[in-house]
Amino acid sequence: MIELAVVLSRLVQYIGAAVLFGSPLFCLYGLASGGLAGTWQRRLALFGGVIVVVGSALALLAQTAMMAGSAADAFVPATLTMVATGTQFGLSLVVRLAAGLVAVIVVVTTRPSLPLWWAASGLGAVALGSFAWSGHGADGAGVIGAFKLLADIVHLLAAGLWLGALAALAALVFGARATTEAQLRQLHQALEGFSGVGSLVVALLVLTGLVNVWFLVGPSRFGSAASTVWGEALVAKIVVFGLMLSLAALNRFMLTPRLRRDMASGRTSSALAALQRSLALESAAGFTVLALVSWLGTLVPPAAL
Repeated sequence: MIELAVVLSRLVQYIGAAVLFGSPLFCLYGLASGGLAGTWQRRLALFGGVIVVVGSALALLAQTAMMAGSAADAFVPATLTMVATGTQFGLSLVVRLAAGLVAVIVVVTTRPSLPLWWAASGLGAVALGSFAWSGHGADGAGVIGAFKLLADIVHLLAAGLWLGALAALAALVFGARATTEAQLRQLHQALEGFSGVGSLVVALLVLTGLVNVWFLVGPSRFGSAASTVWGEALVAKIVVFGLMLSLAALNRFMLTPRLRRDMASGRTSSALAALQRSLALESAAGFTVLALVSWLGTLVPPAAL
């Protein structure tokens, strides 16, 4: 039960950090005038910050219970303090919790603006990057250790860029039922804006993913890695990632041009419904990837066996 709580708290943190990082950043490159005309962007950033705070607090309790061997010990102040300040995992949680709290305060007290999006996204980047500090990528020393850590951080940021943008696009698409011409133009511009960034994101995810697999599996264990629980979870993650790529390609090369054509003819309901279905599936796939990553973080990789 405690192990499940650890996985779920990691999942909540991943979701919050990805939204906090990627959604405000999407406002800067994907929306006209930086997305200052609406309020949903601010609510999305606030959601990300709150979820980071909640997830980090739950993770601290769950990890303390696991280390102490009892759920009751998770509520002992001295034990909580020891885990929070005396372990690398605890320190990364404190950083994440602080980033989330500051983000909530900044979003609540600041009007929608370009500086707000930059600040929220920067705090989201801190929250995401802190996962690498307590993960398998932090193992190692010297130049190789620094390279592993950097690859892990870039992988996390690239994933957050994609998933945060996906959250923003879903908010646009599912909020566009009572569509106006201006809303449809904004939606089409947002889809076009992410298409170029998406290519960079995929390239970074693939390259850094290969680096991470090389170090976590080890050259001598590639043949047997798939027979381990860690390897099976990794294969499942790759399969779901492939599904996300397919859906993203469908959106970019078929559904977005279709929306543009339908806008010209005045018939958009069919294209909008197709985009809603595709983004719902892509969001579900993204959630599944994060769930698998949360589980993978609790398993021992083949290189450490």
